[in-house]
Amino acid sequence: MYRILDIEKWSRKDHFLFFSKFEEPFFGLTVRMDCTKAYETSKSKGSSFFLYYLHSSLQAVNSIEAFRYRIKNGQVLVFDKINASPTINRENGTFGFSYLDYFEDFIEFEKSAKIEIEKVRNSTGLIPAGSGENVVHFSSIPWIDFTSLSHARSFSFPDSCPKISFGKVTESRGIKTMPVSIHVHHALMDGHDVGLFIEAFQKQLNR
Repeated sequence: MYRILDIEKWSRKDHFLFFSKFEEPFFGLTVRMDCTKAYETSKSKGSSFFLYYLHSSLQAVNSIEAFRYRIKNGQVLVFDKINASPTINRENGTFGFSYLDYFEDFIEFEKSAKIEIEKVRNSTGLIPAGSGENVVHFSSIPWIDFTSLSHARSFSFPDSCPKISFGKVTESRGIKTMPVSIHVHHALMDGHDVGLFIEAFQKQLNR
């Protein structure tokens, strides 16, 4: 479900109109997140660390209204819930797209996600997700401790979904961290909103 944002009454009306005209309206940054607690918690529960931090990220995404904005036919839609469309790595070195429903409860989310992930891993090709605009495009690059990242994009496709990528976990002096790249549509949000997401995501990882 979604509602339509009244752009005329929106404090970011001018920003929306300005950045909507850009050929490349996305901006991005990379930060290091402390995942020490999240790693320990997931392992103690016998859960997938990937699904644990993915769920934590979705919790943060859904807590911030700007991350639930999407553009369609010149209108800004505000979705009630955002789900995940992550890439799933296969043993043969390829990957496929997936669609994972978001549930507040991690156990319910993990149970549902494992079924979908198994389908992707036992298939070939990309399998474009059959989801709508209410997703975040996630990707995991667990082999690389990257410091920056860019995305392949078709500029003719009217995309406004945030893109969040996770890198390799490294440890220094007992603290585990991983790089996280966040790319968002500038017509829908600014650096302040990304900062709120980072803060909320770290809070979830620290639980």
